[in-house]
Amino acid sequence: MLKKSNLSIRRPKLLMPENNVLDKNPGQWTNRILIGTPMTGLLRAEWVMARFGQVIPTNWSATDAIQYMHTYAPLQYLVADAQNLIVKTLIEKKFEWLLFIEHDNIIPPDAFIRVNAYMREKKVPIISGLYFTKSDPPEPLLYRGRGTSFFKDWKMGDKVWVDGIPMGFTLIHASILEALWADSPEYAVGNQIARRVFETPEKVWFDPESRGVYTLTGTSDLTFCDKIIKGGYFEKAGWPKYQKMKFPFLVDTNIFVRHVDESGRQFPLQDPKTLGF
Repeated sequence: MLKKSNLSIRRPKLLMPENNVLDKNPGQWTNRILIGTPMTGLLRAEWVMARFGQVIPTNWSATDAIQYMHTYAPLQYLVADAQNLIVKTLIEKKFEWLLFIEHDNIIPPDAFIRVNAYMREKKVPIISGLYFTKSDPPEPLLYRGRGTSFFKDWKMGDKVWVDGIPMGFTLIHASILEALWADSPEYAVGNQIARRVFETPEKVWFDPESRGVYTLTGTSDLTFCDKIIKGGYFEKAGWPKYQKMKFPFLVDTNIFVRHVDESGRQFPLQDPKTLGF
């Protein structure tokens, strides 16, 4: 028969402030940058290691906003819808900057350090990193003009001015998004109300003069760039210098981002310098 032990366990008492009052810091965090990631729900390990292995600048103050594409209703969370939900968070929480990092872009270890430099200078409202299409041969995703293919007159390490950029790794000052938000119509995204700051072009129309049917499709990236330029949003947001520029978006090729597919292949497959860049 087992006997009861005479041993007793002594647990340390928790030390509490007098009268059990916790001392809470009444100050507020500075909402400096919101990091938004539109995603399908699938992530490569390389992306996770790159994203969460970043060197974090001191006194950084960052918040993540991750929008998942729900499997039961995927059309409710297309890329543009997820982007608009992220902008909604930025507006409501009054962040100063938005940084898009899409789920298939592997960023370099010093990406946040370079982003922080642009945030401190506050001289350029929209900055993109460099990445290429998931193809072989690859194409760099930076553009001057529409229907003119990619812009190729640059070398790795350059800071390139263009009129079209992707949103895979892009820093945007909140003033631009606030101005767009104010003018954009409301719509329902699932059970939330957002505004169409980002739109996926999907138009079909009949031209009675040519008696032809025309379509317009693509991604939200270039549509967003065109919307800013044609709508005068640099001017409205307090950046008049950029409204006058033919190529107002900056691509910093020092922020070289790898584009990864679901099998783990990273594009470009070659070193960009071997491609002539």
